[in-house]
Amino acid sequence: MATTLTHRLEYDAPLADVAAMLADPAFREEVCAYQRVLRSSVTVDVDGGITTVVVEQAQPANGIPGFARKFVGDEIDIVQREEWSSPEAADLHVTIPGKPGQMVGTITLEESAGRTTETVDVRIKVNIPLVAGKLEELIAGLLRKALVAEGKVGRDYLSR
Repeated sequence: MATTLTHRLEYDAPLADVAAMLADPAFREEVCAYQRVLRSSVTVDVDGGITTVVVEQAQPANGIPGFARKFVGDEIDIVQREEWSSPEAADLHVTIPGKPGQMVGTITLEESAGRTTETVDVRIKVNIPLVAGKLEELIAGLLRKALVAEGKVGRDYLSR
């Protein structure tokens, strides 16, 4: 079994501006700071027609239910890798190193009338019998919260 999540972010900006923002390490660091992560690093690499964005961060496990805390500990290390094959589309892969599970999906950008919609579609899979569904739902909630934060920071970024 796996849990799926689709989340849309709306930006009052052209697709080119949103794509540039998502490839800007300063924007990614700003999102991490807004979420009050413990540590973070961002790398952006362009090779041929592929732009790879990697965000590594450590988040405190505050507020995580007890059943989940025993799996993640006091902090959660997250590695998010996006491979943008064009300004409109990326493959997304998120892992928690050393933990059994992953998130795999896509990010798409679509412009209409000068506004851009970013759609994040992910499949969350945890390989721990008996509690996998609960952990997947917990991760989906955390991801949704992170995407809301990214949207807020993104709208502020694009308004400058």
